[in-house]
Amino acid sequence: MGLQPLEFSDCYLDSPWFRERVRAHEAELEKTNKFIKELLKDGKNLIAATKNLSAAQRKFAHSLRDFKFEFIGDAETDDERYIDASLHEFSNFLKNLEEQREILALSVTETLIKPLERFRKEQLGAVKEEKKKFDKETEKNYSLLEKHLSLSAKKKELQLQEADNQVEQNRKHFYELSLEYVCKLQEIQERKKFECVEPVLSFFQGLFTFYHQGYELAKDFNHYKMTLQINIQNTRNRFEGTRSEVEELMNKIRRNPQEHKRANHFTMEGYLYVQEKRPAPFGSSWVKHYCTYRKETKKFTMIPFEHRSGGKVGDEELFILMYCTKRNTDTIDRRFCFDLEASDRPGVPVTMQAFSEEDRKLWMEALDGKEAVSDIFNLTSFSSPRNCAQLDKIGFTVIKKCISAVETRGINDQGLYRVVGVSSKVQRLLSLLMDAKTCNEVDLENSADWEVKTITSAMKQYLRSLPEPLMTYELHGEFIIPAKSGSPESRVNAVHFLVHKLPEKNKEMLEILMKHLANVSKHSKRNLMTVANLGVVFGPTLMRPQEETVAAIMDLKFQNIVVEILIENHEKIFKTPPDATFPEPVSMSVSPPNAPPRQSRRQGQRIKRPLAVYNLCLELDD
Repeated sequence: MGLQPLEFSDCYLDSPWFRERVRAHEAELEKTNKFIKELLKDGKNLIAATKNLSAAQRKFAHSLRDFKFEFIGDAETDDERYIDASLHEFSNFLKNLEEQREILALSVTETLIKPLERFRKEQLGAVKEEKKKFDKETEKNYSLLEKHLSLSAKKKELQLQEADNQVEQNRKHFYELSLEYVCKLQEIQERKKFECVEPVLSFFQGLFTFYHQGYELAKDFNHYKMTLQINIQNTRNRFEGTRSEVEELMNKIRRNPQEHKRANHFTMEGYLYVQEKRPAPFGSSWVKHYCTYRKETKKFTMIPFEHRSGGKVGDEELFILMYCTKRNTDTIDRRFCFDLEASDRPGVPVTMQAFSEEDRKLWMEALDGKEAVSDIFNLTSFSSPRNCAQLDKIGFTVIKKCISAVETRGINDQGLYRVVGVSSKVQRLLSLLMDAKTCNEVDLENSADWEVKTITSAMKQYLRSLPEPLMTYELHGEFIIPAKSGSPESRVNAVHFLVHKLPEKNKEMLEILMKHLANVSKHSKRNLMTVANLGVVFGPTLMRPQEETVAAIMDLKFQNIVVEILIENHEKIFKTPPDATFPEPVSMSVSPPNAPPRQSRRQGQRIKRPLAVYNLCLELDD
């Protein structure tokens, strides 16, 4: 198990476990930073100290061999595993080169030093600055909050309202900063692999050029170099797709954090200040706790946690709730308070203070307090308007007409399915195709009114507009599992088996699409759309998780692999029945948010799957 994803919704809870995950990401980036510093130092020594070339190469090789990248999620793609293994491969090359001690003049400044220094300064340095701002805002936010909560309820209403507004503005600013920091952390975690490895790859290519036997060595290295370039380009393209999805999710949560709250086993959770009574001369104190409550069992837990002391966590306290009562300001000199009474301590209420009146109402509702509020807590279930796209006769007609037009007019167009059409034209075409009265009148094959990019965009939009993805929510997790592990043959067999579990119409539509995409890939020398490129485009279109989280988006690269398997093996998958003895896929366990991370399992052997020549990304039209 690699680093746990940082969910944007957790920024609003700011729980101890969230802070632990943030620190794990920070520690990994610091480790990467130290590694890059060491690598840069070794590279400069290699340039300056030709007399000690052998020793410098050995040290450089050791640095490469000993470092391992961490990853987000529970598995890596084949490309990422190749990238991980590449540092060890580079180390082996250096050991072979050590036998040839010829003096060489090597300029690695442009190919190695500058890119790594730029990455370290612009990317890792930016994260450090963001961390300073985040830590400073954390201190400011909770200090101001404590000061605000200690205001007397007897102050003038205008003063209290101004204080409330100030705290709310500060809190929003803190959440904004937290969202940006979490997004930046995860972006750099994903970016660092190809940003670090690609300059090293360029350095090795230059190194061989300057050796007396460089040509022969370069020939031996060439196959691995080409494979790694494909791996890097695949990973880079998947990163770009994942980053756009993550940013979209972040913006959704920023607009309405409550609607995107993750489902978990707690009815309510968050921070509360708990009144701790002391002997008479000392009065009482208020201590911040992270509290959770489960309505089914009436279990209430409290964990003292102080952000400003480096995230110090106290001992957990658990009790069974008897009742909850609102405290009015005429009985206590603080606002937003309520009392809880535990079953094992009858008659001894515990006074708690929420962050705001709205926060208190949510707690009162969850705890079945005496003052009921409207049921606004169930934040994870919300309905979306039903889409009119269906897998009916019109749906099949739309897809078949689009495919026929693409294969007739644009099969060789560069960037087919990558280049997007103008949104207004796409919507107009869709409205005509989805209307039974006008569908048959639309001539896509011969009419110049509709550009190929408009047709391909309309086709993708129709598939995305289905009530659920073509490969269904139910089987989404099962399709992902074989893409994360196993041999190429076992992956194909697993996907073959699962395709035949799809509803008949879904399977029929998927077969039509895969046959078409296989045909598109056969023209990749002209349209540049290899199987890997098509996987990047159609992965998110055909597969989609039911709950939209960062963890789910991190699996986007495995969706692409599933689509690649379908394209490359469509004849076998759709024309032959699956092996009757093939076992049901076993669901991968998911750890709870506060569970310790599982150890990652890195496979020692490389998984050899068909490689498609990967072309550079194409610039997309608006």
